[in-house]
Amino acid sequence: MEYIQLKTLGDLKSSGYISKSIKDELRDNLSFRIKNKIPSFEGVHGYENTVIPQLERALLSRHNINLLGLRGQAKTRLARQMVNLLDEYIPVVESSEINDDPLNPISRFAIELIQEKGDLTPITWLHRTDRFAEKLATPDVTVADIIGDVDPIKAANLKLSYADDRVIHYGMIPRANRCIFVINELPDLQARIQVALFNILQEGDIQIRGFKLRMNLDMQFVFTANPEDYTNRGSIITPLKDRIGSQILTHYPENIEIAKTITEQEAKLGTSQKENIYVPELAKYLIEQIAFEARKSEYVDVKSGVSARFSITAFENLLSTAELRMLISGEKKTSVRLGDFMGVIPAINGKIELVYEGEQEGAASVAQILIQNSIKTLFTEYFPKIEKLEHKDAVSPYDEIIAWFFDGTGFELPNDLETEDYQQQLEMIPSLDALIEKHQPDSKAEDKYFLKEFILWALVEFKKLSKQEIKDGFQFQDVFRNYIDRI
Repeated sequence: MEYIQLKTLGDLKSSGYISKSIKDELRDNLSFRIKNKIPSFEGVHGYENTVIPQLERALLSRHNINLLGLRGQAKTRLARQMVNLLDEYIPVVESSEINDDPLNPISRFAIELIQEKGDLTPITWLHRTDRFAEKLATPDVTVADIIGDVDPIKAANLKLSYADDRVIHYGMIPRANRCIFVINELPDLQARIQVALFNILQEGDIQIRGFKLRMNLDMQFVFTANPEDYTNRGSIITPLKDRIGSQILTHYPENIEIAKTITEQEAKLGTSQKENIYVPELAKYLIEQIAFEARKSEYVDVKSGVSARFSITAFENLLSTAELRMLISGEKKTSVRLGDFMGVIPAINGKIELVYEGEQEGAASVAQILIQNSIKTLFTEYFPKIEKLEHKDAVSPYDEIIAWFFDGTGFELPNDLETEDYQQQLEMIPSLDALIEKHQPDSKAEDKYFLKEFILWALVEFKKLSKQEIKDGFQFQDVFRNYIDRI
């Protein structure tokens, strides 16, 4: 039957409705999903065999949970998705501040109301989307914020003594009774505030200015924490950690395919960007490789982490760079070029923490180094390896390209070239086509010009060509050309 049609406590009792604790709700609904092969956490990629099974075990065990991991590892997203494991509606005593269960009231207001009205006590129904509360832990959080305090205005209006528990103003946690309550960045919470959580987690007591109320709060706590915070800003005190049932470690995507899926899912792109800007597959992999390079770079503080938002914002900037060129030129469609990757540098700068050596290099220089290293790493997956030391008589698949530059005066690729001019410029080097046909014969026609530019940039990184930044683009030359011109 449709329980939400029931309006009084008497209706609820006669319907045979049985109350469950929130942890039993989560457990029962999760069990149903697992048995019926329904995903519990959708849109979270790369955790299928690691984090999610641990999370499911914790929920089946009725544990409060601490998600421990670096920034940008979907900790908050996992917590928010737990709402989908709750019952769609639960009954609540009407006007109750703390979502009292009509069959098991815990507040003085609800108990007295039921004593007065009995089966005529009005009830309302709370949807699961309203059963989620979240608090970012900051040093200025007080006990009054999360637990509650005595309200002098309420005492004056009701003409009650401060000794009366009806003058209490409930904080965020009691108001989230029968809900999922998330505290983000738990180590930032002052130790004395963490102490206030002890009894709530274990015994259900709350203490407010001398009051000791036995309120059996029914809650699912989820905490998130960054391991770096333990040394930089604070720590989770040991007695509190002891009361958290499961601590689950999160991680970054383990391979580029998973990272690419996350970026494509999360990037906020306009309809015109999706329809009018073509993105070669190699460009998508290159964006993700930059993040992987950052996570192992000597210039980046790896303990601070490189968020998944790094790739997402970089991808958004990449398309916006191509879109800007399209808007200026008046073209209706365009394709991402390798030169457009210079437009992602502002997105990179704000997403990485640099060590001392990185600060000496400068954020923009480090970003360029990460892009260059990504090109070098991916190049060998698409084309033959460029040897650093070659025998003087050895034949390289890149000899014809290098020879073309030696005989020429240079090759410029301005960023503002219209598509037709851009393609004609790259077609000036015929040996690029031969190299692509031989080593990437199955590549799409739309990707070939990006591959041509990719080859030129890679030859620069492997010291076979030189590249100089001009007013609005790049000039490629033979690596010895400048030296010869001076002689």
